[in-house]
Amino acid sequence: MASNTEMAPLSPKGMGSDTTRIRTSSPIARLLRRPELGALSGVILIYAIFFAVAGDSGMFTIEGIINILQVSAEIGILAAAAALLMIAGEFDLSIGSMIGIAGVIIGLSATVYGMPLSVSFLIALVICAGIGALNGLVTVKTGLPSFIVTLASLLILRGLAISITRYVNGYTQIPKITQSDPDSIVISIFGARIGQPVFAWMADHGWIAARANGLPVVEGLPVSIVWWVGLTLLATWVLLRTQFGNWIFAVGGDPSAARNVGVPVHRVKIILFILTAVAAVLFAATQVLAVGSADTLRGTQKEFDAIIAVVIGGTLLTGGYGSAIGAMLGALIYGTVQIGILYIGIDSDLFKVFLGLMVLVAVLFNNYVRRRATQER
Repeated sequence: MASNTEMAPLSPKGMGSDTTRIRTSSPIARLLRRPELGALSGVILIYAIFFAVAGDSGMFTIEGIINILQVSAEIGILAAAAALLMIAGEFDLSIGSMIGIAGVIIGLSATVYGMPLSVSFLIALVICAGIGALNGLVTVKTGLPSFIVTLASLLILRGLAISITRYVNGYTQIPKITQSDPDSIVISIFGARIGQPVFAWMADHGWIAARANGLPVVEGLPVSIVWWVGLTLLATWVLLRTQFGNWIFAVGGDPSAARNVGVPVHRVKIILFILTAVAAVLFAATQVLAVGSADTLRGTQKEFDAIIAVVIGGTLLTGGYGSAIGAMLGALIYGTVQIGILYIGIDSDLFKVFLGLMVLVAVLFNNYVRRRATQER
């Protein structure tokens, strides 16, 4: 018996599908899905405030801007790698101590054992990468939270840095590191200032301030800023344009589902722990080779500064959502506030108060954005 019920016509391919609904979602919904939104808003607000209250203080001169970027770059180098790890759902609290031990390895290798600076840097890179791999391996094999594993590493590495330096060198500072190999190429790669002739020319023509001897107050662009920008762009390319980037988001979003579709979850996490260790070595190199000395306490609490920048930049603490560009903006906020309060003359102790408030606001805003983005889908 034939049925008189008429079937509803099928929509052409794409019409009414999830793809179409996502594609036709409102511009506001698409904007809300961007993890950088909160950090970008923060940057605009911070600069508007400082321009209003410190516009004539020298903060926005070439010298002031370079100081802001240099402080931001120190955090940003670490934040670029930390963002990838946190998107994958893990933390590395050993970054600060890794900076200290890397500086010690570079310093002792060059001054006590007479190795070229390039070799000293490579030794530090290999050792710290191995420690990062060990952090990752212990985390994935034992199932312990990475917070606990890397907290243990933080204590162990800092203790080793202090004890080894005192035993070998007699005290906890290592001076005159660059004097042991003054022509080394790694000094130019990590400790140089770029564009010195340009800054000298600007000083000669009165565009920037000059000292009594005629040299510019700002002798060049610190190479750490170039490293910061370069690492951020590289991390962004990895996240958005490579299969490994897709794996990072998948691992942070749902490790079990990622494993079921063939993502090597353990390998991804171990590689990311290695990358945070490498970032710590790069940070240490920019410090040691710029000032020519190392200190066992260098890098203290930098792990928290990096996490703060990443969180302000829009990365969720639960993983699966975030960006390297957001971490870069978070680092810029960090550097701007730290330098800005000096120009305003506010008690520098209030800097930590501001950071605490920024973290709280950032987490609340990120949770709100996440809910809105999910509802719009």
